[in-house]
Amino acid sequence: MSTQQAQQIPVVVLSGFLGSGKTTLLNHLLRSARGTRIGVMVNDFGDIGIDAMTVAGQVGSTVSLGNGCLCCAVDASELDEYLEVLTRPSARLDVIVIEASGLAEPEELVRMVLASENERIVYGGLVQVVDAAEFPATRERHPETDRHLALADLVVVNKADRVGERELDAVHGAVAAVAGRAAVIRAAHGRIDPEVLFDRVVPEGEIDGQMSIEDLLYGDPEDDGADGAGGHPHAHYETLSVATRTALHPRRLMEFLDSRPQGLYRIKGFVDFGEADPVNRYAVHAVGRFLRFYPEPWPAGEERQTQLVLIGAGIDADSLREELAGCELGGPQDAPDEHAMWGVLRYVRQPDEESAEPAEA
Repeated sequence: MSTQQAQQIPVVVLSGFLGSGKTTLLNHLLRSARGTRIGVMVNDFGDIGIDAMTVAGQVGSTVSLGNGCLCCAVDASELDEYLEVLTRPSARLDVIVIEASGLAEPEELVRMVLASENERIVYGGLVQVVDAAEFPATRERHPETDRHLALADLVVVNKADRVGERELDAVHGAVAAVAGRAAVIRAAHGRIDPEVLFDRVVPEGEIDGQMSIEDLLYGDPEDDGADGAGGHPHAHYETLSVATRTALHPRRLMEFLDSRPQGLYRIKGFVDFGEADPVNRYAVHAVGRFLRFYPEPWPAGEERQTQLVLIGAGIDADSLREELAGCELGGPQDAPDEHAMWGVLRYVRQPDEESAEPAEA
C-alpha cells in the first residue's frame, strides 16, 4: 500500500450482546497476531484472557501484551484521546480494535471514529457478533438487535458448533435479511481469519500461510475439527485477486463500487486510471459502505497496472471478475472525458477537510 495509506491505521469497532463471543473473538485475534501489532480499546479487562490484564483493572490503564500488541481501558468520552495515544508512531500499531460493549452504542462509536480529526486513522468497519444458539431469544429480549445488524459491515454468526445445520442456516438467513449489504460469516469459538478484518503483517523470514509457533502454542483445545462450521473456521469467506495492465475507466469503476453486491466486505489495492490521471496511481480502501481513494505518484520504474483484492462472503467471484473487466478501457474511442474523475475525487480526503467522515458509497 502507499506510504500515505500505510500511515493510516484501520480502526475496527467490535460489537455484540453479552455472551455473543466478541471477547473470545478478540482474544483469538490477539493470539493470531503473529507479528501484527494490534491496539485494543476496552472498558473492562475482566474477560480478556491475557495474564497482563490482571494488573490493569481500571479506566486509564494501558498495558503491553508482550506480543507487540497494546491494550487500554477507556471511557467513551476518552476515545479520541486514546486514539491519539495508540496512533503515535512509537506505538507502531497496524490496527486498532474497539470493543463496543459498555462503552457506547456501536452507532455512536462508528460516528466518533468517522468524525475523528486524527489523520493517522481510517475507519475499518463495524463487526457485529451474534450467538447462533441464542439469536432468536436475543432478538426478542433486545429489539435494538435488528438496528445494530443493519449498521454492521460484517456480521459473525458465532458458536456455529452449538446448533444443527438446519438451525444454523435459518439463523444465517435471518441475520442476512436484516444486515442488508453486510457480509455474514460463520465461526466457532470466535475463530475468524484476521485477514477478513485487516492486513496481517508477516514477520521477516516467515512464509505467509505457514503455521507459526503461536499457532502451535495457542491452538484452541476445544477444536476437534467438528465445530459445526465444516471443520474449517475460515471456510465461509472468499478472496478474489484481480490484476490488469489495462487502465480502468473512472466512471465505470465508480458504477461498480456504488453497486457492489451484498457480502462484499473489503476491497484494497491500486487502480490505474490511465490518461484520466497519468501522474498518479490510486490506492483504494473500501470496507462495508465506506470508501476512500489515496492518489500518489507512480513509483519510478514500476509497471503500471491495477491490482485489487476483494474479500467477502457468498460473493460470485466470476461475476465480480467480469464486472471489473467491463471497467477496463476499450481503446482510444473509450477515452474518459475531462470530468470522468469527479466521482473518484469525491472519495479523496482533501487536506483542508475538517471532518474525517466521507460520503458513503
